[in-house]
Amino acid sequence: MRIQVRRTGGFAGIERFAEIDVSERGDAGVWQELAARALTNAPGEPSRGVPDGFSYEISVDGTTVHASEPRLTDAQRELVSRVLREGA
Repeated sequence: MRIQVRRTGGFAGIERFAEIDVSERGDAGVWQELAARALTNAPGEPSRGVPDGFSYEISVDGTTVHASEPRLTDAQRELVSRVLREGA
């Protein structure tokens, strides 16, 4: 499973991108469950966030959803944080 996160916006407008392939990881099941929760009921089209807030494009094996601060679900927030921290 390949997970990609693109973060845009913020005060400086700097884009950040990271991806991770969890297929060979020992904790792949945890990532898969988190990704499934993050995709649940998420809009496929970008939504309007708050001024200077971050917007996210989350892709999991070709399925892409969008989220904006402050309306991220707990699962989306955790997934985005983990991918941006651990991904390349």
